[in-house]
Amino acid sequence: MSETPCHTDGALTAPAPAWTKRSNAKDARRLKARELRSQGMTYDEIRAELGASKSSISAWVRDLPKPAPRWTEVERMQRLDKAQTAFRKGRDDERRRLTQEATQQIGSISDRELLLIGAGLYWAEGSKDKDYARRESLTFINSDPRMIRIYIRWLKLLGVERHRMRCSLHIHDSADLTEATRFWSELTGVPVEEFLKPCIRKDNPGTNRLNRGESYRGCLRIYVTNSARLYRQVEGWWQGITDWASAPSADPPSGMV
Repeated sequence: MSETPCHTDGALTAPAPAWTKRSNAKDARRLKARELRSQGMTYDEIRAELGASKSSISAWVRDLPKPAPRWTEVERMQRLDKAQTAFRKGRDDERRRLTQEATQQIGSISDRELLLIGAGLYWAEGSKDKDYARRESLTFINSDPRMIRIYIRWLKLLGVERHRMRCSLHIHDSADLTEATRFWSELTGVPVEEFLKPCIRKDNPGTNRLNRGESYRGCLRIYVTNSARLYRQVEGWWQGITDWASAPSADPPSGMV
């Protein structure tokens, strides 16, 4: 078929030669997408290769047969497990890195800092005096050895000697009471024979709690004798901290993170 001349301002002009026509870039991508799909590529792989949207790729290649699975079900599960393992490792590595960086920010702690830490720690975890239940004495209970260690350092700062500490365990009957007592005795310096009668809680049949593994040693309760005066001081220290936080002129956080 011969090409029809074009009219421009009433004058006849010859059509542009075929070699001057530019190829449609979208058509080229469509053809390339079909080629890649025929080679067995997934939509995501084609998108990464061409930079086209997934909806466009779908419109271009939907009439082509779906590629056969590249892996067996066993191979697919192995690849998935490998990817999940790599993800968890990266997450755990990042967690350790951030924890180590934060640990290095602390360094040594002054007596004043320990005083404030201990006051906050006690007011969060220790027994408090109530109008309906007078308890003006230091009584602290926790299952975390690190918390107990800090608490004992704080008591030492306050001048509390070991002989004023009365320790007892709150523990489930499925645990090894003897081993738990030995552990807390070594951590606190209070001899095993000086521990008070433990409070043993009976487990319900069939209980399988995840927090009762080999490291479970119950909760340690530390009562300090003749500590009413100390308790009132702790209450005052905590009040001072809260007064500072409530004051309009309180310095804003420095933004360590």
